[in-house]
Amino acid sequence: MHKIYSFPQQFSQNSQLPIRIVSPDFGHLALKDSDKYKLPHRLPYYFFLFIQQGATQYGVDGETLALGQHELVFSLPHQIQHMPLSLQANEYYKLGFDDQCLARLPKQYPFLLNPLNQQKIRFSAATARRLQAIFELLQGLLAVLDTDPELILAHLNSLLTEINTAYFSVDAKPAGQQMTKYVAFQVFVENNLTEHPTIRQAAHELALSTDRLYQLVKHYSGLSPKEFINHRLILEAKRRLYYGERSSVKELAFELGFSDPSYFSRLFKKVTGKTVAAFFQDLSAT
Repeated sequence: MHKIYSFPQQFSQNSQLPIRIVSPDFGHLALKDSDKYKLPHRLPYYFFLFIQQGATQYGVDGETLALGQHELVFSLPHQIQHMPLSLQANEYYKLGFDDQCLARLPKQYPFLLNPLNQQKIRFSAATARRLQAIFELLQGLLAVLDTDPELILAHLNSLLTEINTAYFSVDAKPAGQQMTKYVAFQVFVENNLTEHPTIRQAAHELALSTDRLYQLVKHYSGLSPKEFINHRLILEAKRRLYYGERSSVKELAFELGFSDPSYFSRLFKKVTGKTVAAFFQDLSAT
């Protein structure tokens, strides 16, 4: 199922595309708008932070990532974002756009499903220079509100292609059909998450045996298919807890498709090492 994610209309720097770029001297929000985005919040769009020179920290889904020279972090719709209070960086770019923009690009970019579970990417010096050049071109185009969107999309395609190539370069084996199947498994899980799909159903959807599916998911995620689904369900629970989207454990369990709240509570503790109450208490204390 194709979803359209909402980009705040007043933030867009183009009259026809939902997109915004920020650098040290360009594109910053008014103080009254930027303050609320310093607090943890659920992202409704895709977000990229590229550090060309300097260092900072960035939080996503409760994990803090240290970023340095020639590194980029990306976040996906629905993830909980913790923006750095300050960027100790001389050169950086922040980029945001939603699925309406992505749908107009000429191809798909598998890294946006984060199949290798790595949201930070380090680039070679040569690749980092190319990225910086593309960001500079995008910034120039977005400095004019009525720039032809096709020009913006052409450079955005180049940027995402560079990132996609670097993302998968850490895997010694070529992506090929194995990665395609693994991405298809991820998509199937996302589209059926609260229905708690069985491994047999997932294998049938991908035209694989259950043994082959197990090998595939274990290779790329380090988890069995069942563990993968359980971890994804608990991650969604953590996001909803972090965003205050529940009034009781029972309601949260039912929203996520669990018919037995007690089982949900046990699974939550098994995956996170904490009870739901303890996790929520820790959030309240931060």
